[in-house]
Amino acid sequence: MKQPHETRKPYETFENLQVYQAARVFRKKMYLLAASLPRKEEFGLVSQMRRAAVSLTNNIAEGHGRFHFLDQIRFMFQARGSLEELLDDLNVCEDESYAQQDTISSLREEAWSVHRLLNGYIRFLRSRLEQDPSRVNDSGPHDYDAEPAVLFNSSSLQPFNE
Repeated sequence: MKQPHETRKPYETFENLQVYQAARVFRKKMYLLAASLPRKEEFGLVSQMRRAAVSLTNNIAEGHGRFHFLDQIRFMFQARGSLEELLDDLNVCEDESYAQQDTISSLREEAWSVHRLLNGYIRFLRSRLEQDPSRVNDSGPHDYDAEPAVLFNSSSLQPFNE
């Protein structure tokens, strides 16, 4: 039976996800930092930072669009990898004195906040996987019935101290 329009829950897009919103703000700040780097880094560090920052939010968006929870989780791991790449880029900026220490510290703190949100979203997706295993079956080439430890790097499955 169709619900009346007033009582229907609005469709949630990736843009409604708290983790996406936080990652988007962080991406914008990393773009600003990249724009302030020396011209000699235009085709090196600047390009790398911009690609990693876009990859962070792109993977959250693409993962949200996947039907299977394991696909969604895989894209969140990719987003987390891009985020950690950006943390290393902040180390490069610090080592090369490309930005003030307070700017780098603030961005690093924000990155770890996004990291915690990603970890929380991954935990949420894993709980949904346990609740609805039918969302795992697929006729694709992946063995979705395998244990998660087989599908993912085991270090990614360890609990995080937050």
